[in-house]
Amino acid sequence: MSVGPVRLLGAGDVRQAASRLGVRPTKRLGQNFVVEQGTVRQIAALADPRGGDVILEVGPGLGSLTLALLERAAQTDARIVAVEIDPVLAAELPKTIADRAPELAGRVDVVAADALAVQAGDLMWAPTVLAANLPYNVAVPVVLYLLTVFPSLARGIVMVQAEVADRMCARPGSRVYGVPSAKLAWFATAGLAGTVPRSVFWPVPNVDSKLVAFARHDPPPTTASREEVFAVIDAAFGQRRKTLRAALASWAGSAAAAGHLLDEALVASSARGEELDIEGFASIAQARKGDEPPTRGKK
Repeated sequence: MSVGPVRLLGAGDVRQAASRLGVRPTKRLGQNFVVEQGTVRQIAALADPRGGDVILEVGPGLGSLTLALLERAAQTDARIVAVEIDPVLAAELPKTIADRAPELAGRVDVVAADALAVQAGDLMWAPTVLAANLPYNVAVPVVLYLLTVFPSLARGIVMVQAEVADRMCARPGSRVYGVPSAKLAWFATAGLAGTVPRSVFWPVPNVDSKLVAFARHDPPPTTASREEVFAVIDAAFGQRRKTLRAALASWAGSAAAAGHLLDEALVASSARGEELDIEGFASIAQARKGDEPPTRGKK
């Protein structure tokens, strides 16, 4: 299909549109709009839309990244589902697309909804790729929620606060390894894909950002449910720097009970949550069910 060029938004376009709509970026909604075209093109390239892909964009705002994704998707038959919580912005986005990429407008479905409440039935197509500039205050919950609700999501690229990105991608033993790292590892392998200076945003935030790329994999082999494994993770990191025997005492009923479960899971009682990978947490959850853990070495 031959289409005309997509006219991306520049800094002036974003400010003019916000002024016309009476939109004042709010911290509550985490609204920091990208105003630099090179950045949105970089994210679109990393999203790497392929034939048949459905890109889920969370928080498209005024459409800067949406247009860049459309520009990239023009090379395939990829589609976009944009989920926007702000009803004013959700109503304006189709108009922006029709004006700047009229021949591609049919490839975009805009849904006015909260990304933390959206369900499969709310979307016209099942998403396969997540591409988003995520609000800093809900970035991790949004990613985990969407991976839970949409098993079709196979990969993604998200822009988040630099500190949050480091936590999402941390490995066991890292000083920033914690709940976000362990829970994301249940769903996917994540890695840093670039840094983004604060100067590309309007208004300019007080922090820098990073890009996180992830690829879904199967969860660890276990008879425990995701909820049961996540309960272990929450308990293990609820008291950082404590041994797992002490940190899991309340969850298990007592320190002695926690020690018994750790022995059953082949996890050293002296270990700390920061040392354990997702398979280790899964083994502990499985031991509580009374099932034999998979064969694995001591942690």
